[in-house]
Amino acid sequence: MESALIVSRSEKGAEYFTKLLHEAGVQQIAALRSGGEARRRLCERDFDLVIINSLLRDESGEKLSCDIASRGTTQVILVVKSEYHDAVSALCECAGVLTIAKPISKPTLWSALMFAKSAHNRIRRMQTENVQLQQKIDDIRIINRAKCMLVSQLSMSEEQAHRYIEKQAMDSRTAKREIAEGIIKLYEN
Repeated sequence: MESALIVSRSEKGAEYFTKLLHEAGVQQIAALRSGGEARRRLCERDFDLVIINSLLRDESGEKLSCDIASRGTTQVILVVKSEYHDAVSALCECAGVLTIAKPISKPTLWSALMFAKSAHNRIRRMQTENVQLQQKIDDIRIINRAKCMLVSQLSMSEEQAHRYIEKQAMDSRTAKREIAEGIIKLYEN
């Protein structure tokens, strides 16, 4: 993880989390005091991790943590008083928020950070795979459209159209999608 946002009413809490994040190798760290400030900052940019040390100046932090976790790949750690931990955890765990009870031991927080880092990496990897799969689906869709045009315009069979696109791609050393786009452009006009 490269970036983190700390939302903590107390300066002491923000300093503690900042120090620990630096030890974990996080380079870009911002600290804010309220949920409103955090929401505004998150509209401007994304963070890999958000640590919310509740209670905040303007809210408790549960809704903020759930909102952030539901937006994308940002991992959220919500730190709450031990007497509220079970109830808050039950509310937030469906959104993917990791809750930790105060007082916090360094090993507990370190474990939570490593867990969040692992989850963040896994989600990023899945997003990359999703983008690649979406690209393949788009390629197939365009190639199939070009094949249909060859079948209707040149009376080729689907197999002949497929071989034609493959041969053109090999001969010109370009992707099948590029050949398909050229065919679509030629016969759409």
